[in-house]
Amino acid sequence: MNQPLIIGAVAYTPNVVTIWEGMRDYFADTDAEIDFVLFSNYGRQVDALLTGTIDIAWNTNLAWARAVARTDGACRALAMRDTDAVFQTIFVSRAGAGIDGLHGLKGRRLALGSKDSAQAAILPVHFLEHDGPGADAVDLVRINSDVGKHGDTGRSELDALREVLEDRADAAAIGVNTWEAIGREELMPGGLEAFWESPTYSHCNFTVLDDLPEERTAPWLARLMAMDWDNPEHRPILEMEGLRAWIEPRLEGYQSLFAAVAEQDISPRW
Repeated sequence: MNQPLIIGAVAYTPNVVTIWEGMRDYFADTDAEIDFVLFSNYGRQVDALLTGTIDIAWNTNLAWARAVARTDGACRALAMRDTDAVFQTIFVSRAGAGIDGLHGLKGRRLALGSKDSAQAAILPVHFLEHDGPGADAVDLVRINSDVGKHGDTGRSELDALREVLEDRADAAAIGVNTWEAIGREELMPGGLEAFWESPTYSHCNFTVLDDLPEERTAPWLARLMAMDWDNPEHRPILEMEGLRAWIEPRLEGYQSLFAAVAEQDISPRW
């Protein structure tokens, strides 16, 4: 019998333990048993994947890009959440600020989240360059909270929104999940509005090295894909992890991030 597959995840919130204990129970007593290791940051997790300390990494899109770069493409994505295939960056201002799209940011202050957050820092600069006035035409206010977690905690995005509400920035770039979670006016006094939404792109995925045999990954993947939103035993884990179904990876959705990483000369390491 094969040893359990070891999955790595970053502990960006306390309920990560609950999620992965639930996942371990779900895979128990099958031909795809797992155990998990938690990391404090994605740099350490990618290192562990490359050295074989873990078999599968639950990676952000930046961690995926770095794994691809460091292996010269000798890795593959196995699956992602349905929500990972339709991720977006939302540009937000005070309601009534009158910012008309990205070009309306010229000469204004834009708050960005952690420098390693694809949704709140890396891709916003890319969108400014390709769909707006260029990053040099905007006063970028950078907030580097929780560096190493690739924006997972959302803390830097909330800090960026606070910059807007306290008039230290005219706008902020945040991930769609944060935008949907804050309740707009309910939790952010003064009111906020979105004035530009990015095209969709891909976010997290389960990453493995090419030398992990398919005979090891196939039973695990089949069991993962069998998780059912309508099954009351499965739904709590799916809800905590923020999805309704696991899907095949949408690799084309990483093209904008790969371009941004190259343009901004972002290191493939930490």
